[in-house]
Amino acid sequence: MMRPLLLRALLFLLVFAIGVGIAYNLVKPSDELPIYTPGELDPRLVDSSLRRSFDEHRILDFSLTDQSGRKVTGADVEGKVVLADFFFTTCGSICPRMSAQLERVQAAYRNEARFVILSHTVTPEIDSVPVLSAYAELHGADPERWRFLTGDRRQIYNLARKSWFAVKDSGDGGPDDFVHTENLVLADTLGRLRGFYDGTDPKDVDRAIGDIRKLLGR
Repeated sequence: MMRPLLLRALLFLLVFAIGVGIAYNLVKPSDELPIYTPGELDPRLVDSSLRRSFDEHRILDFSLTDQSGRKVTGADVEGKVVLADFFFTTCGSICPRMSAQLERVQAAYRNEARFVILSHTVTPEIDSVPVLSAYAELHGADPERWRFLTGDRRQIYNLARKSWFAVKDSGDGGPDDFVHTENLVLADTLGRLRGFYDGTDPKDVDRAIGDIRKLLGR
C-alpha cells in the first residue's frame, strides 16, 4: 500500500496543479473578440437614433458598384469576414496611407476566399468606375479580395454612420456633407462588428490582421 505521507504529497501536488491551471485561465488574455452593439461604442461614432441601442447590430444591406463595374450587395459578402473603410481617390492626406496599409492586409489574405476589403468612396460624383479601376490598379488590388465601391452618395454616407459607425461627425449625405476618417472597421461572417482600427497606424493594422485571423479560425 502507498504510504500515507506519499499519498498526501501526491494529493497536494494534484490540487496545486489544478489551482494553477484555474488561475492561469482566469488571468490569461482572451482570444475572443468583442461583439459590439451601438450602445457600447463611442457615442460620437454612432448616429443619434442608435446610441441607446444594445441590440445585436449587423451591417446594413447595400447595393453599390465596384471598380470592375460589377454590382455588389450585402448578399455578396454574406459568410465573409469584411474589413471596411471610407476614402476618396483625390485625398492627399490620410487616404494614401490607409490604402498602403490595406495593401498589407490584402497580401496577408490574398488567397482567402472568406475575406474581403470594402473601400467606399465618399466622393462618388468624382470616383467613377474608371477612376476607381485606375486607383485599384495603382494599389495592386485583387478585384475579388479588395473591392472599391461607388454609387449613391446618401447610401454611402448612411453606411458610414449607421452601419459601420466609422465617422464621428453627423450629416445627411447631402452636397454640404463630407466624411473623412482613418477608421477601419471589421465585421465577422454574420455581419457583426468585431473591431475598430486606425488605418494609418501600422501597429494597429497589424492588430487588424491578427483579428481577421481569429475570425477566420486560422
